Amino acid sequence: MLALLFPGQGSQATGMGRDACQISQAARAVFEESDDVLGFALSKLCFEGPDEALLPTEVQQPAILAASVAWLRALEERCGGIRAAYVAGHSLGEYTALVASRALGLRDALRLVRARGLYMRDAAPPGTGAMAAILGCERGVVEAACERARAQTGEVVEPANFNAPAQTVVAGTVAAVQAACEAARAAGARRARPLPVSAPFHCSLMAPAAERLARDLAGVALADPDPPVIANVTAEPNARAACISDLLTRQVAAPVRFTESVERLASLGVTRVLEVGPGRVLTGLVARIVPSLRRANLGCAGELDAAADFVTRPAADAKPAG
Repeated sequence: MLALLFPGQGSQATGMGRDACQISQAARAVFEESDDVLGFALSKLCFEGPDEALLPTEVQQPAILAASVAWLRALEERCGGIRAAYVAGHSLGEYTALVASRALGLRDALRLVRARGLYMRDAAPPGTGAMAAILGCERGVVEAACERARAQTGEVVEPANFNAPAQTVVAGTVAAVQAACEAARAAGARRARPLPVSAPFHCSLMAPAAERLARDLAGVALADPDPPVIANVTAEPNARAACISDLLTRQVAAPVRFTESVERLASLGVTRVLEVGPGRVLTGLVARIVPSLRRANLGCAGELDAAADFVTRPAADAKPAG
């Protein structure tokens, strides 16, 4: 069984999607539609940069979504369609997964993630929030470190991304995140490093952004996902349109349960995962979560033939990830 995975913020790179447009009319159509919907040349930013122009979250989110959908359309064009059992994404990538499952239209997805980025940016004043990756310890150690930091500072710090069994990202105020990192190191964490982000995503400081996004979601047409989407906040498959708005609203201020999502895919019978979009972050995490899952990537023209082979041939015959 095949699952498609879609990346989130941090996977952007200047040039992403450009070679997709050189080889696929379907990919070109994605960027043309993106430019039209957003009212500025997103394609130029993706293809030419500079890197700094892709950093603001309100640009980065639609850019990664567009590049990921472009490669998905190029693959569908090459294969004459794809039949995955499930789709999933990391944070922003859940919107791409919803586009892939035909639950959410591309135009609406672009508008939503652009607004989502603006709302997240505005939820915490510049310089007040932070995120950090804590490596080399179990999630319970990180949760306890956050609890100690909250008691010490009286400020917000919470687990934001459960990325792998020994990799958890925390988010909150600057002082509380620093205190949590110190507490985690004292408890045996191998490393705790700050992340270059523009806001403290996926923690309770994002509650104002969630409230604003909920109003936008109320006006969007949604369909039943086919295939089902593994939701970030539940780590369970969702095939009901009626649940999508609530799941996406909660996702803004709740931790991304990526480790549990991958484990759930494996328990559902998935044997192959293809990461579609810029970067290879998710397949790297999958290798640490469920090493037995076969993995491949599609984020550049040189990977298209292998990706097409990976999704169309039985798992026993498909080429393993390099």
